[in-house]
Amino acid sequence: MKRTNWVRGGVAAALVMLAAGVAMPCSPVLAATQVEATVSQIQLETRDFTVVLDRASQTLVSLAPKGAGGFDFAPSHRQKERQGDGFYHLGDIDLRLRLAGETEWRDYATAYKRLPVTPLAATGPVLAASDVSAALPADLPLKVERRWVVENGQLALRFRLTNRAKRAVEIGGLGLPMVFDNILSGRSLEEAHEQASFADPYIGLDGGYLQVTRLNGKGPALLVLPEAGTPFEAYKPILDEKDESGRTKLFNDGTKRGQTFEGFYDWMVTSRGFAEKEWSGAEQWNEPSVLKLAPGETREIGVRFALSPSIRAIEETLVANDRPVAIGIPGYVVPMDLPADLFLKTSKRVRSITAYPSRALKVSKDGSVNGWARYKVEGKTWGRARLEIAYADGQVQTVHYFVTKPAAEAVADMGRFLTTQQWFDDPSDPFKRGPSIMSYDNEARSVVRQDPRVWIAGLSDEGGAGAWLAAIMKQLGEPNEAEVGKFERFVTETLDGKLQANEGPEAFGVRKSLFFYDPKGVPTFAYDSAIDWSTWSSWDRDHAASFARSFNYVHVAAAHWVLYRLGRYQEGLVKAHDWRWYLNRAYETAIAMVRLDPHYSKFGQMEGDVFVDILNDLKREGLHAEARALEAVMRGRAQHWAEDAYPFGSEMPWDSTGQPEVYAWMRYFGHDDKAEQTREVILGYDPTVPHWGYNGNARRYWDFLYAGKTRRIERQIHHYGSALNAVPLFDAYRRDPKDTYLLRVAYGGLLGSITNINQEGFGSAAFHSNPDMMRFDAYTGDYGMSFFGHAYATAAYLVNDATFGYVGFGGIVEKSGDTVRIEPKDAFRKRIYIAPAGLWLTLDAGQFERAEYDTASGRVRVYLAKADRYTPKAYLNVETTVAGKPAYQPTLETVRTRGSYVFDLSTAVTVVELSPTQPTQAQ
Repeated sequence: MKRTNWVRGGVAAALVMLAAGVAMPCSPVLAATQVEATVSQIQLETRDFTVVLDRASQTLVSLAPKGAGGFDFAPSHRQKERQGDGFYHLGDIDLRLRLAGETEWRDYATAYKRLPVTPLAATGPVLAASDVSAALPADLPLKVERRWVVENGQLALRFRLTNRAKRAVEIGGLGLPMVFDNILSGRSLEEAHEQASFADPYIGLDGGYLQVTRLNGKGPALLVLPEAGTPFEAYKPILDEKDESGRTKLFNDGTKRGQTFEGFYDWMVTSRGFAEKEWSGAEQWNEPSVLKLAPGETREIGVRFALSPSIRAIEETLVANDRPVAIGIPGYVVPMDLPADLFLKTSKRVRSITAYPSRALKVSKDGSVNGWARYKVEGKTWGRARLEIAYADGQVQTVHYFVTKPAAEAVADMGRFLTTQQWFDDPSDPFKRGPSIMSYDNEARSVVRQDPRVWIAGLSDEGGAGAWLAAIMKQLGEPNEAEVGKFERFVTETLDGKLQANEGPEAFGVRKSLFFYDPKGVPTFAYDSAIDWSTWSSWDRDHAASFARSFNYVHVAAAHWVLYRLGRYQEGLVKAHDWRWYLNRAYETAIAMVRLDPHYSKFGQMEGDVFVDILNDLKREGLHAEARALEAVMRGRAQHWAEDAYPFGSEMPWDSTGQPEVYAWMRYFGHDDKAEQTREVILGYDPTVPHWGYNGNARRYWDFLYAGKTRRIERQIHHYGSALNAVPLFDAYRRDPKDTYLLRVAYGGLLGSITNINQEGFGSAAFHSNPDMMRFDAYTGDYGMSFFGHAYATAAYLVNDATFGYVGFGGIVEKSGDTVRIEPKDAFRKRIYIAPAGLWLTLDAGQFERAEYDTASGRVRVYLAKADRYTPKAYLNVETTVAGKPAYQPTLETVRTRGSYVFDLSTAVTVVELSPTQPTQAQ
């Protein structure tokens, strides 16, 4: 559309100075003062913050919480370079509107061209006020006033919008830029953890909020809370696009986005103007709305800034601020055979709860507990859904769900899809990639035979190995003879000797890609001329054949390890090699990783937890020389991490990849302080909010560039970081089962990983969260790393929560007298944790039907599923994870093999009773 002149007639361009001595009444309501006035800034004090505003624009420069050692939630360190046109700050406003009768939207943004605002009188609770209209085009039909206010000790930002036109105004886009210091560019890893923060949204209309947490996981955490009339309707990214002249476009920010900067976002109060244009065809989180103002009508919107002393205390802080609080257990992903609990705490009367789509969810009241209303939520229709909770005062809160097939069924679908639709066996392929399980394009409905990022079509790196890794990890808990047989063909014909060297000085090294770009060297392959093959990612033959990328080794080691486990604990499934061969290959791959790539192997690896299992299995098998060698190699890596302030380096400037393996080895080698630090750092970027997409979603925003079909910087919903970072949180919870917060975050990531599996069984790399897409990516990409985390950690947890009583994560819980029963409904049904007893039960072979816990005697009874063709025996591991809790053992004398209790299975369910003995030390 044609832009209007941004110089407003009659308004002086000079700065208008605020009086330095604004009178502040002595009142408990007003807990702030203007402490200093400078030429360019206004400095203020509130109860919670030291606040600095830019004098000309009255936007935020600094928001430093008191008692936090100078930490600042705002990017004040970038103030000098982020001044002027095209740079957003907290306190700016975006508007898309039209007059009644018009069809075209008009766009306005205070950040687009910086002109000084007109100061208004600041009295009483008002700290600073201005007429923002002076900084906007003359044709704006609204008068826009902004006030920084302190009420009840809390800082608030408010806008007053008045329609000064003779016709009604429709505001189809009203955005409040949420500008916090998530700029990691130019910072060391230590500086980033100490100084930067991440924002996570709960896009829940009137019940929504934004939480801003420090990268190191320490308090305080900032909560941005809506005031009346300010629903959190959508979360719009502020991009960094420029026009032909190099000027930052309207609604864009001049700070370059990339792997060190995700970008800022708009809290959208209304969004229909965008839903009708740029976002057309995308299903939004909430129904897009329009705010209508009659001639002369005034509306006020705003947000408040509250401090939570810690991340774990966020929900307590919400309650203290009279916000409606929703907690879902186990979360907001609802398999059709596993109803969820929804707990609501609110001072307002609930008028109604409505599901959208109407048949997607069934909700029923299920009593109350300790001041929380309890609802049962059942998933009925696959896909995204939401509950709209209407309160008596007219406010509406939304809680966002995803309904999946039963977890075991979804995983079975995935296994079939991978080994049929994604099975590649072309003898004429010049790159010798078959037989294998290839990455898949679900839009083209075919395997990806070529891509300029050659690894995606080359069976290696995360984007190429993801498909076959998911296929083998599925066998860990749901083995299928035909699928295992195809995978062994991949190992013997493609992996061994091609993708992984099997002889010479580079034996057991893993190549970066089997596919490469060399049209002269491979004349029989029709490279697509429409693809740009000139970038760094189109490796030539030599680069693709390199062994110098440690991350590739873990995928191969994990595959060998699973086949070892299947060969050792199942009968007749693994046929190409015996269990010894596979365990040895897992060991040799781990050793080769450090030998052949000493640079990248100094970082934590995604899936690196599997190295701990390989080491433990070597010990159990009596392979002591190999165990000592592997332990020595891993000790060297761990010692390096133990000496780092923040041992989470990666090939990326900041990453959520290495933390799980770092945590695992810190625990193994007794560096408990570093393990606990790692746990808290994970909580700094992995939230729990009432939204299936963001709940347990470990932050990730660049991997669509490397493994997705749609390539861009974008917050990814349930990329592999979610499930992988759940693994250490589960372990930490089992060590401290009173900390249910850890379990809630972990289960959000665990269940999030199965939302990527569609109804056919295709597993997507991740969900595109930007409102112009809002769908799963069409490539398999690196989904296998996500499913590794799911397979590695899936379990049922019986929990006696201090607030909610007995609840289940991954299982249905029933209580009768002193007996509490859990029926597992997770994908594998091989692991159960009895939290009140601190008892961790796992099966190397077999499945649990259910478990019962006697709260009076402490006894536990487990029911093992019937034998099948490949599982004549069950191997049960019994571990007490909490110091001071009794150890458990079977009441009847039982054979033990490699540390497991062995039970012969039959055509009937086998019952095993475990009784507590003496207290134990946590392991």
